[in-house]
Amino acid sequence: MLLPGWLKPPPGSGRAAVDAPERQDLAREPHRPVSLREVIEWDLRWQRMLFQILVPIELLVQQQINPVDLTDSQGRPVAFSRPGADRSSFRLELYPSGDAPEPMAELELADTQYNQIEVVWVAMQNPTAPRFDTDIIPAGGIAASGRRNLVAEEAAMIAGLAPGQVRRGLGAFRWLAERIETVMLCLNQHELVVQPLFYHTAVLFEQLGFGYIHGMFRMEAIAQGFGPDGDLLARLDGSTPFRRPEHAATIRGRSWAIHDGILPEPWDRVRMVKHLGLHAGISTCPGLPW
Repeated sequence: MLLPGWLKPPPGSGRAAVDAPERQDLAREPHRPVSLREVIEWDLRWQRMLFQILVPIELLVQQQINPVDLTDSQGRPVAFSRPGADRSSFRLELYPSGDAPEPMAELELADTQYNQIEVVWVAMQNPTAPRFDTDIIPAGGIAASGRRNLVAEEAAMIAGLAPGQVRRGLGAFRWLAERIETVMLCLNQHELVVQPLFYHTAVLFEQLGFGYIHGMFRMEAIAQGFGPDGDLLARLDGSTPFRRPEHAATIRGRSWAIHDGILPEPWDRVRMVKHLGLHAGISTCPGLPW
């Protein structure tokens, strides 16, 4: 029965308080950081709980996935965890159906030497959207180490995708990032580190509150280079489809130009950190549209 506030007994008073078990001090419970090596050894039901924290229920229902059972409409499993070969990384995969050839969401986390957790890979793609084989070279094999499928990349760029995407995303990146932070909290981790694989992902992480461990000056130099009279702007000469002058005016366009090798040195050496509950307030390209 609900009672008006002035009729409720004060907390800890009356016979019920005498008979109640002693309350537990949660703050005094040991809360050392939990590594992924430990998570991998957990019972699957606890691994499953971490997975369910990460996935929007609405997304599962849209794909006719049972959010409790994590099975498709035919009862086939669609959610999987996979430890890394050295047991210091942990990968989660979600498929749109039990017979789907590739996942629609992937997240790989790894322990660092400083007892942190790093996001190694994150991808969310709409399984019903057209696929662009930017990850496969025409002669066969995986696009990597300078080998690119230029035809597929140009088609993906025209369709509005960014480098590294094979399908349009699910529009849930910010939601996922917030949930990853919740998982870090559950593991007693105070910060989360990432190494963006592309320029546009570094900008996305800025918008999510990440700061820079190193690479901020490089990001600022890139912004200046694409600005008026900048050296990168001068290189947008139309010599390839990815180096059009108008690419300087958008985050995605700049990312394609950088992916095409417009920088004097390869894209790397950018590392970022998110302190739980804090927004770094950094923006190296303020006001620039996607």
